[in-house]
Amino acid sequence: MQDRVEPPILLSRLMTFIFATMIVVVITMIITLYNMFPTNRPQIFFLMSVPKNNLQIVLTEMQPSDENIEPYKRAFIQEYVKARNEIIPNINVMRTKWNNDLNGIVYTWSNQNVYNEFTKTSMWNALMSSIPDFEFSCSVEFDNNAIEPRTNDTYAITFRYFCSDINGQSDKKEYKIKIKLENEKNLKWVDRINNPLGIRVSEYEILSGNGDPLDTGFLEDTNI
Repeated sequence: MQDRVEPPILLSRLMTFIFATMIVVVITMIITLYNMFPTNRPQIFFLMSVPKNNLQIVLTEMQPSDENIEPYKRAFIQEYVKARNEIIPNINVMRTKWNNDLNGIVYTWSNQNVYNEFTKTSMWNALMSSIPDFEFSCSVEFDNNAIEPRTNDTYAITFRYFCSDINGQSDKKEYKIKIKLENEKNLKWVDRINNPLGIRVSEYEILSGNGDPLDTGFLEDTNI
């Protein structure tokens, strides 16, 4: 009897080796792709600059914790108030920012109840339905100590609001609101592009200023 491997057996062993190699390659590619998309594992990065002649920037990775998440929450609150109240004279940008889809920042950063109340404001209804174009803008200003932390992820925020058009600028009016934050544990992966940590506004209440700035102020002197 000859000591040799029959061609069918050799082919079978070769195919087994190729199949095993393919499995290893596929697993390696999956691991590589997983590490390339960190948005499903939220992380916070702070850029720290050193005031020298040659600017140096250090990128530091920090895992979210009670200590380092507070600056992020404060920044989130300011950006939320701006996104909800600031207006630029571009109807397409405003409708994208205020719309109820993944590109709508206010929608992504609010829970459903807060967003529903937002859509009841006069300015939202005017810009989202009846105005094809407009020539005014509205701005938000904060002081250094504008955000006052309270309890259970609740904050009081003071800001000034004013609008401008071809006739000039309206008087700056001060508002104080209360915002409560919550963490969305089951946030969709696609939502993390605009909301990486899954923080949403669960309460938005006007404390002073005689009503919502999107219902008062500039609207009182216009016919929109």
